[in-house]
Amino acid sequence: MPISPNQGSTGGGTIVTITGVNLAGATAVHFGSKLATITANTATSVTVIAPSGSGTAQVTVTTPGGTSNPLSFYYVGAPFKAALSDTSGPLAGGNTVTISGTGLSTATAVNFGANTATPTVVSDGLITVTVPAGTAAGSVGVSVTTAGGTNNGFTYTYVNAPTVATVVPGVGPTSGGTPVTITGTSLSSTQSVTFGGTPAPFVVVSDTAVTAVTPPGTAGAVDVTVTTAGGSATAAGAFTYLAGPGI
Repeated sequence: MPISPNQGSTGGGTIVTITGVNLAGATAVHFGSKLATITANTATSVTVIAPSGSGTAQVTVTTPGGTSNPLSFYYVGAPFKAALSDTSGPLAGGNTVTISGTGLSTATAVNFGANTATPTVVSDGLITVTVPAGTAAGSVGVSVTTAGGTNNGFTYTYVNAPTVATVVPGVGPTSGGTPVTITGTSLSSTQSVTFGGTPAPFVVVSDTAVTAVTPPGTAGAVDVTVTTAGGSATAAGAFTYLAGPGI
């Protein structure tokens, strides 16, 4: 006589189906000493709403013909989330984040706002999940659903992809050291600025401007790339290194 699912929340409310034979006319289903609410019954199955409980409960079905053999049902506590590895990312999603805590081994879903992703369970204390695409830039709640229930409490911020409009000035010596202003959009979460692939020190001025100091480079035009929590934007050949004079 199988029981499905065989685990559920300590708070009760799990819909459980018990299958077997001669189950018609079931008058009671016990989870240990507690009665479950019967919602459907046929000769081969009984569907119930599990009562609250803890640990392992022995489930029996009583009909006019007697009481069945017991089956085990395992109560699972609600999950606890301790940390979210990244609290922001691109609006397009696709990045992987790690959630740590306890009671995560039965995780079946992670919600980012209204969008759902299926996690990979690493252990009872760790799951990873690929962030789904967001509907708009901004913050959403993050919840984890397990056999023990749903736990909320984290916030994740979707960030628009950046753009780069201008790089001023657009020329400077190969020795570097040129102060440059980069304008664009969605630059407030800038994580790096590179000139021809070489990182440059930078300061975020606003969501539309970042200042940087050019690193040393070789003569010629190079790409300027700004990377933010929302992704990367490249201005091709936007800065030209000039060789110094010689006599």
